[in-house]
Amino acid sequence: MTRWLDADEQRTWRAFLAASRALMDSLDRELQRDAGMPHAYYEILVRLSESTDRQLRMSDLAESTNSSRSRLSHAIARLEEAGWVRRESCPSDRRGAFAVLTDQGFEVLAAAAPGHVEGVRRHLFDQLSPAQVDQLRQISETLMDHLAADRPTS
Repeated sequence: MTRWLDADEQRTWRAFLAASRALMDSLDRELQRDAGMPHAYYEILVRLSESTDRQLRMSDLAESTNSSRSRLSHAIARLEEAGWVRRESCPSDRRGAFAVLTDQGFEVLAAAAPGHVEGVRRHLFDQLSPAQVDQLRQISETLMDHLAADRPTS
């Protein structure tokens, strides 16, 4: 038997979808305008910048960015063309590869970060009270824990 959404649940669901999409669209447009990159590329650069030696196995990077391996491979190819990332072979696994953030990529990220953080602050945190920020974090963590349990381990 289908458990249909009641009117309040439907309103909440649609508001959540619209707000999530609008936020990500705004941040993506701003990054494109100000830094010449989509949010997906920014996230890849951030993940690499935060990792040891500014490198990650491609499979780990795909998982951490919630990307398919083929989508990530395409993105890395574009980032390589820009000179922001390079691929290196994995010495312990001939089929494996690392994505490595170049110095140029790090500089591009460092230049883009202040504007992006300001956008996140302006569009999200400045719109919420401290209690709402705490609630949003708790709700997001609950959803992430639930969804991580449902995720296939590949």
